[in-house]
Amino acid sequence: MDNVETYNKKKEDFTNDISNCINEQTSALLLGMKLMNLEELKEKPKNNKEENKTIEITVNVNEDSEDFKKAYYELERYMMNSCKSLKDKMAVNDKQSSKSMSNNKLANEYYSKAIDETEKENYKKAIEYYEKALKEDPSFVFAWDNLGLNYRRLNNFDKAIECYEKSLKIDPTGQMPLQNIAVAYQYKKEFQKSIDAYKRLSALDRNNPEIYYGIGMIYTYSLIDYELALENICKAYNLYVELKSPYRTDAEKVIGAIYSEMKKQGKEKKFKQILKDNNINPE
Repeated sequence: MDNVETYNKKKEDFTNDISNCINEQTSALLLGMKLMNLEELKEKPKNNKEENKTIEITVNVNEDSEDFKKAYYELERYMMNSCKSLKDKMAVNDKQSSKSMSNNKLANEYYSKAIDETEKENYKKAIEYYEKALKEDPSFVFAWDNLGLNYRRLNNFDKAIECYEKSLKIDPTGQMPLQNIAVAYQYKKEFQKSIDAYKRLSALDRNNPEIYYGIGMIYTYSLIDYELALENICKAYNLYVELKSPYRTDAEKVIGAIYSEMKKQGKEKKFKQILKDNNINPE
């Protein structure tokens, strides 16, 4: 996983590389799962006498088979819970446009120092360096994006939104600031503004699963409308699967949480119907 490159790559490209990485190990896991259940394959000896028996184990390495998918998803869940390298790569969003970086040498030096301070979690110091970089080059989009991110980490959500909006004035196609505006409004508990920001993002890329996952999370945990929540999370789940994104596991967990709540409300039938409408097997 450490060898998967993310710099200046579309997310769907490096998530495909991540999927291939998991794929390569899935056959081994599938065999291991079969061997762990070896005792179940043995027949009880007749007359309590031990018998030497040959047991055939079949491993289906067809990627479309149910056995392979089960093992792949099992490994994917484990990696998302346990692998820091995978988590870090999935959090990356540094696809460049022509306006992302700066040609100003001093601005880039301040930007590099800000990145170093951010990695040390010295967010206030990082902000100082980002602001110095932007003083040298006010059109430095990544500096605006990261400045907003550091303000968000310090719970200064208004300043974070201000930075993201300035980034969007320079590059209106920036998906990272739009997504972070939506998140910042969630922290401010201004949920309709957050949904509106996700809809702005949808106008740029309606196949971005983060749109539907974000809206689904708002309806699940804040606005408490489980049917609307499930509709959106199902869309996110299917898009994650299509993109071979490990974030599928996060959507899976939310679907489970929604099921628990809808079951309490006596809406299991409705839950299953929504999953069926989205071509998701409720089992």
